[in-house]
Amino acid sequence: MNSTRKLWTGLAILLLSSFAVLLWVGSEVHRQAPPMPERVVSTDGSVVYTRADIETGRQVWQSIGGQQLGSIWGHGAYVAPDWGADWLHREAEAILDLWAQREHGLESYRQLDAPAQAAYASRVQALLRPNTWDEASQTITLDADRVAAMQSVAAHYTSLFGNEPDTAELREAYAMRNNTVGTQEHREALTAFFWWAAWASVTERPGQEISYTANWPADKLVGNTPPPSAFLWTVFSVLFLIAGVALLGWHYAVSHGDEMVPVLPKSDPLAGITVTPSMRATAKYFWVVMALFLVQILLGATTAHYQVEGQEAYGFALAEILPYSLTRTWHTQLAVLWIATAWLGMGLYIGPAISGHEPRFQRLGVNFLWVCLIVIVVGSFAGQWFAVMQKLGLAKNFWFGHQGWEYVDIGRFWQWFLFIGLMLWLTLVGRALWPAIRSGGESKSIVSLLFLSVVAIGIFYAAGLMWGEHTHLSMVEYWRWWVVHLWVEGFFEVFAVAVIAFLFTRLGLLQVKSATIAVLFATIVFMAGGVLGTLHHLYFAGTPTAVIAIGASFSALEVVPLAYVGFEAYHSYRLGKATPWMQKYRWPIMFFIAVAFWNLVGAGLFGFLINPPLPLYYMQGLNLTPLHGHTALFGVYGMLGVGLMLFCLRGLKPDVAWNDRALKVSFWAFNIGLAGMALLTLLPIGVLQLNAALKHGYWYARSAEFMQQPLIELLVWLRVPGDTIFSVGALALAWFMLRLWIVPKRRTVAAGEPAAETGL
Repeated sequence: MNSTRKLWTGLAILLLSSFAVLLWVGSEVHRQAPPMPERVVSTDGSVVYTRADIETGRQVWQSIGGQQLGSIWGHGAYVAPDWGADWLHREAEAILDLWAQREHGLESYRQLDAPAQAAYASRVQALLRPNTWDEASQTITLDADRVAAMQSVAAHYTSLFGNEPDTAELREAYAMRNNTVGTQEHREALTAFFWWAAWASVTERPGQEISYTANWPADKLVGNTPPPSAFLWTVFSVLFLIAGVALLGWHYAVSHGDEMVPVLPKSDPLAGITVTPSMRATAKYFWVVMALFLVQILLGATTAHYQVEGQEAYGFALAEILPYSLTRTWHTQLAVLWIATAWLGMGLYIGPAISGHEPRFQRLGVNFLWVCLIVIVVGSFAGQWFAVMQKLGLAKNFWFGHQGWEYVDIGRFWQWFLFIGLMLWLTLVGRALWPAIRSGGESKSIVSLLFLSVVAIGIFYAAGLMWGEHTHLSMVEYWRWWVVHLWVEGFFEVFAVAVIAFLFTRLGLLQVKSATIAVLFATIVFMAGGVLGTLHHLYFAGTPTAVIAIGASFSALEVVPLAYVGFEAYHSYRLGKATPWMQKYRWPIMFFIAVAFWNLVGAGLFGFLINPPLPLYYMQGLNLTPLHGHTALFGVYGMLGVGLMLFCLRGLKPDVAWNDRALKVSFWAFNIGLAGMALLTLLPIGVLQLNAALKHGYWYARSAEFMQQPLIELLVWLRVPGDTIFSVGALALAWFMLRLWIVPKRRTVAAGEPAAETGL
């Protein structure tokens, strides 16, 4: 068995075993998820909440933006609080105040001396933490004092989500529009859902001393401190990381020691590839990429500004037209959409380029898919506006409005539409690639891997269809991260690696044999940590301890392939300057180098900062999370999307001179701007929040009291320089593309290059 076949066998075994474990974990999540009671009753027998109240409350929460307005169990937006953590602390303090008033005649328990406060804290933990869930009757029974405190907290929330003057200042701090929830009935139902999320966060699992959410959020007042498993598996994750880096370093040294330097061709090997009608039709995809990208940047600036002015933008009552939850929804959704569109366009372009075969009606399929993409974007965004503005109604929200789950917010109808579109994309790319696979040749393994990644991208989006409107919150989180992590960070990564390897082999920069082995090995390493590493998102989402153990162990391995990726980037950079004709591909290669840098910093350094269980226990949902998100999502996948797009544009406009100045401005503005917003705002705010969470509890790090401090507002304003520079980069890229079509200039042919070209 040769080395290539061994690697294919190893990859197959790895994927089968990894997904078997992942599916087993899913069954355990389903079995051990926090119970959903039919009734919540007081000790006197009165009904506090019903299951219908809790379910309706979740529907209301989803319709107003869900995780785009505050968060639940740490997943969501960062301006408003985590509603479960906020409710839990408010409920505990309301109980303590009730006791202080009744037993000491004091207005607040804070007026008691330190020993008395400590005794009260111990007493409130004894009230909140025991599990009173009865399986037989499907009922949770609560002490009368707790019910009284819950009613007080519920009154606060019904006021906050309405239009009451006493909570107007807090609404502004949370960037909430007035009457966020339109009716009193729905506001009261919303409190039932918030209470249930808080109940699961503090109530101990049967027979255990940790809550359903592994004692998350941190709050010493209610006895929520990190469980021993968080310490244990954090240590092991560091050990796995060190061992993985050492093993990969050894492999890199051995496999690259005797590698022959390729003989570089004297002219562009890709110059003879004919641009087919379907390949030419992909140009419109890249125009959509730029349009979505520019709108995303505008919405990002608006969303960030809400953190300063709350409900306005320079005095204009913007929240009444485009509330924060909506601008953030579109901002995060557009990030995925424009990057995915760039990659989908690349797939449609590269298929016929690889095989030299233009299937029948391929151009029609490419154009039809483009129309579908436009309809999905416009339709889903319109539905979300109607939902957040409370004009759609709960009955239609799940299918046509706002699902409320970050990154998969679009209504179920639009999800199905997108899935069908991906099946069409898979068909179009697959049938174009198939002749190249059947013909065999040296590049067969790379092309086969590219084809399989296309299949996986199409099929695995179906994970977003695995939950229903009333599926348990823990199971929704489980399937949601299949889409966000596996689909985006897993199979798109494999697709990109295979495409780049193919391009570099065709350019003569890499030998086919060594590139094949490198791509298969890289895929194995990515998937080894990537599949089960999905679980690091689920430590505190009402999941069993096994999630912490497996997630911590394998998510550490996600960093391993990033440890030496910079060497590969430098190697590519040197080869890219080796011949005059390679100057045509300078900027795509430069963007690939930027991908390597941000892979190491954004995905590696900032990712491992928050991924182990103990750090994430305190950091989840703080600004250290978007620090990783921004630098990894744009720094890796965005830069890669731009680089792949530039490769396609090089072929679509082969005889046009590129505006190198515009691309230079774009490249450096992107990198400097991204670094600026990360280092001047997200990192310092995140560190300050972390310190607050360690000292006072998670609820305080997300509170208006903390987030409205002058220092925090100053740091938010410091995003302006980085955002501005970044925006200049986007405008420069748009200007570059405009010049290709509007006022093109014929380029000068380099020495040793054919005088005319027909394609990429």
